Amino acid sequence: MSTTGNPIIDSLLAQAAANEQVEDSAVVVINGIKAQIDAAVQAALAGGATAAQLAPITQVSTDLKTHADALAAAVAANTTPPPAPAPVP
Repeated sequence: MSTTGNPIIDSLLAQAAANEQVEDSAVVVINGIKAQIDAAVQAALAGGATAAQLAPITQVSTDLKTHADALAAAVAANTTPPPAPAPVP
């Protein structure tokens, strides 16, 4: 990360970058939990459970995807690209 020469702005830029990493990590964790739920649902179906019996947990999986997608979209919408390098004189 480049510095601006202004410690307050540099601190804000560093915090924004850290927040982006945390938000990206949250999306990965949420998607991982969803994948585990989906695998458990498939195993339960294979074991004889019905879709109706599993509907509540299937809804949790759907909700997780909805929230992960919303978080990822918010991160993308609020992430500014790094500034272009200064032209070389």
